[in-house]
Amino acid sequence: MRPAENTPVAIGQWLQRARGLGIARLDAQQLVAHHLGRQRTWVLAHDDEVLAPPLLHALDEALARRADGVPLAYLVGEREFHGLMLQVDPRVLVPRPETEGLVDWALEAGAAAPHRRVVDLGTGSGAIALALKRRRPGWEVTASDRSADALAVAEANARRLALPVRWVSGDWWQPLRGEAFDIVVSNPPYVASDDTHLVALRHEPGSALVAGADGLLDLRHIIAGSPAHMAAGAWLLLEHGFDQAEAVRALLGQAGFEAVQTRPDLAGVPRCTGGRRPGTATGA
Repeated sequence: MRPAENTPVAIGQWLQRARGLGIARLDAQQLVAHHLGRQRTWVLAHDDEVLAPPLLHALDEALARRADGVPLAYLVGEREFHGLMLQVDPRVLVPRPETEGLVDWALEAGAAAPHRRVVDLGTGSGAIALALKRRRPGWEVTASDRSADALAVAEANARRLALPVRWVSGDWWQPLRGEAFDIVVSNPPYVASDDTHLVALRHEPGSALVAGADGLLDLRHIIAGSPAHMAAGAWLLLEHGFDQAEAVRALLGQAGFEAVQTRPDLAGVPRCTGGRRPGTATGA
């Protein structure tokens, strides 16, 4: 039962209220920490601290939004990804931990040379591109997105983190005519239009999630256009849905890629599939 409007509410009591609404304790603690401008450890040590009425009102509003399924990252305005703290909002998807595997694979694929031309197609918040640039400062990293709003978020993250990435606007390969890359990475939309999981994702941009009736529309487009934009021996690394690995491997094979393989995420789900263009990579 919610306390009367003028009844003092301590942090511990508010956390109990959040628990009663089914909100994960860690999420609730992070909401309090964010609104107080404190570390979560401070919140844990001060659960008897009384919340001022304006703060309590703001927390209750955030709690209601979280209970409605709004991602925690949107409520606190940031999300950690591959060691970087990225600012995010409803203009972009929330970076997921499973996408870090795509970054790791790209770093591995390009480990033989200090200089690589890399492109991140459909960059969103800039998570993949910025993580690669941070780990490989000598790489020339380009990132594209068809959403001007998403590029604004990505560019703001790059400025704040002082990571120089080239940002281009356009649909997949369209803004990259005449350019070839050593590594291509992408976490494109891959959810089928009738997927029941979309209800839980309703607060995130649908254009960054849905890819036609079978979820493969954008993956097909990227793979089909890749030969004109990849150097000999270049790698194309793609994130996809849990049940799409076989289809993506087939598409890569049909496009002439070699060493086609799928890698699981930390939960063991087949999450990323990639292949190499025939030939020897420069500097490999």
